[in-house]
Amino acid sequence: MDFEFTEEHLAFKHMAAEFAQSKLAPMAEHWDENSIFPIDVLREAAQLGMAGMIAKEDIGGAQLNRLDAAIIFEQLATGCISTSAYLSIHNMVTTAIDRYAGPELRSHWGPKLTAMEVISSYCLTEPNSGSDAASLK
Repeated sequence: MDFEFTEEHLAFKHMAAEFAQSKLAPMAEHWDENSIFPIDVLREAAQLGMAGMIAKEDIGGAQLNRLDAAIIFEQLATGCISTSAYLSIHNMVTTAIDRYAGPELRSHWGPKLTAMEVISSYCLTEPNSGSDAASLK
């Protein structure tokens, strides 16, 4: 299969790489060593559409596809893997709210999530495994 990035893919890649090198990489070690959660930088990422990459535009999302998001996450990880991982988690929640929440919940939380006005996460638990996803049977 032949595959080449489109100009749009390359623009996303460049934008995310620039953000990673200017905002994440210079501080990543400091954040990790001092247990700092860089909410101010995450909110800057949100201003670039990175807190609702796949979410629809009507709630403030960028309405990208999964390939676009993967390109962005890969570049962010070059600057700070933990910040990139968190943004991935936040985007999973934002996408779930966008796609599966009822209208009232979606309209209330969607814009707050895409603006990083609130931060999100998720958890899981399974019978006989608890929260240890690796031990699922």
